Amino acid sequence: MKNKICVIFTGGTIGSYSNGGVVDLKPETSSLLIEKYRERFGSLIRFDELRPLNILSENMQPSDLEKMADCIRGVDTGEYDGIILTHGTDTLCFTANLFSQIFCDIKIPLVLVSALYPLDDERSRGVENFAGAITFIESVDYGGVFVSFENNSENCKIHLASRLVSATQIKGEYESILNVHYGEIRGWRFVYNEHECNPTPSQLRRPRKPCTAQKLCTDLVTIQAHSLLNFDYYRFNDVKPKAVMVQLYHSGTVCTEGKEANFKNFLAYCKDLGIEVVIATIDSRAKVYESAIGLSELCTSAYDISFEMATVKVLLALGSGKSIESELNKNHFFEKLR
Repeated sequence: MKNKICVIFTGGTIGSYSNGGVVDLKPETSSLLIEKYRERFGSLIRFDELRPLNILSENMQPSDLEKMADCIRGVDTGEYDGIILTHGTDTLCFTANLFSQIFCDIKIPLVLVSALYPLDDERSRGVENFAGAITFIESVDYGGVFVSFENNSENCKIHLASRLVSATQIKGEYESILNVHYGEIRGWRFVYNEHECNPTPSQLRRPRKPCTAQKLCTDLVTIQAHSLLNFDYYRFNDVKPKAVMVQLYHSGTVCTEGKEANFKNFLAYCKDLGIEVVIATIDSRAKVYESAIGLSELCTSAYDISFEMATVKVLLALGSGKSIESELNKNHFFEKLR
């Protein structure tokens, strides 16, 4: 152990403060996280701090993500036990899934931490999430990309970044797909979650091939299936995307009857325009509903990964000139559940 961790501050709620009824960025609150951690937990760990940007994550642009990634690439991993990246909660899920791909072969733990409330709010779990990341880094001997997050009245959980799904509505709590987290912090110990869906520590120790798709393209439209969804409103007369993603119902279905709500009519429209359509997510072991028969032959399917991960893979494929289907089938950092 080198007792040395690189902390990369990027803003977000964990780097903000409360000013009346408004949460806003405050540059000096970055080091406040480390100060509060030392006050509560002590520690002989040396923290080196980097600040490539200071932004509310909902305002994140592709160039900001690239700055963040370049900062991580510039860290000498041989000098540290791990890297902690602070991040806003609103887009934490996207960045976690993205970095799980482009840094899938990182040799030390890269752990994303955030907070639902600023550090000056007594409800904030930012320090706990930071402490959880440190405990995890001190406990393991393998690399990879993870998320440390404590929901209300729970232990701090450690998630594989490739399996983190979007936060719950209103409450803003985070879980992994299938509600199977990688492990949790109990006291001062990291406890691995021995579940059949989780990779074992020995699997994480094995070398992983780097992800060759490293660039993002945002020429993508995403549509979430819901009752009475009218696909006729999605017309691309002025600006045509390179791809469209449709988030199916949990059973892998979408409406395929009627006229305006008929997904097959929309598929025919996109085919005429040369737009690739991706459907996600589909359980490869589940029985196929009659309404979904034939869909996989009409468009590209994302099997056994979260919709969030499928989105990242499509954006990377488009930006890097790769086949969307090929990228969806790859398993860079245990994102595949089957």
